[in-house]
Amino acid sequence: MDNFELKPERKKVNWKPLVWNFLTLLVLLSVCGLAYYFWTIFNNPNSPINPFPPAPLPTSYQTVTATSTIIRLEPTWTFTPTIQPVASRTKAPTWTLLPQMITPSVTSTPTLTLIPTITPTPMPASAVITYVASTTLHPDKKCAWIGVAGKVFGTDGKTLLSQQIQLGGTLEGTAISYMTLSGLATTVGPSGFEFILGDHPVASTQTLWIQLLDNAGKQLTNKIYFDTKTDCTQNLVMVVFTKTR
Repeated sequence: MDNFELKPERKKVNWKPLVWNFLTLLVLLSVCGLAYYFWTIFNNPNSPINPFPPAPLPTSYQTVTATSTIIRLEPTWTFTPTIQPVASRTKAPTWTLLPQMITPSVTSTPTLTLIPTITPTPMPASAVITYVASTTLHPDKKCAWIGVAGKVFGTDGKTLLSQQIQLGGTLEGTAISYMTLSGLATTVGPSGFEFILGDHPVASTQTLWIQLLDNAGKQLTNKIYFDTKTDCTQNLVMVVFTKTR
């Protein structure tokens, strides 16, 4: 019998389980990405990644007050006849003039048309503004700080999260335009928010305003104008919003 060597048989690698495991991992990552995308749009509808952002709302409402208008009618024109004198047949003819008959004109009395006054519907939220020292939130800053902070509550007194707070106006000639959500500044409270305006107290009079909107961008208050102080014990403007209906 001829001598021969037995070669070991190569094991075939089964790639099928590896492919299925890779596809399963890819699906899980896709689901997590979509969930994060929709969560971001739900919390901030005005996010740049939202393909259908909500339409911007007007920034303020104006009160329409009707005024009464007096409509004056033109006076009626009346024809006034003039009677010509008739000569009498006498030997010494004389002319006798008959008095003119004048019909007085009638002047109509103007009529007042009253337009009812339109009373706007109150906004569904109110605000209370107080001034405290910034060291209540930032003890390390001492007086080198100025800003606005606050909280948002519902009609039941519970905190409201993800409500939009807008801050605008001017301070020391610089335009201010900020937006945040309630609940991001937990140092203020569960529904807290905060805006940092500078590193030193500044006095201003009605040049800054703050406004509350819900998570869909609907206005809950009008623009509320407020002052700022140079006093280090009043360099934090505290605004507490409360829904009334």
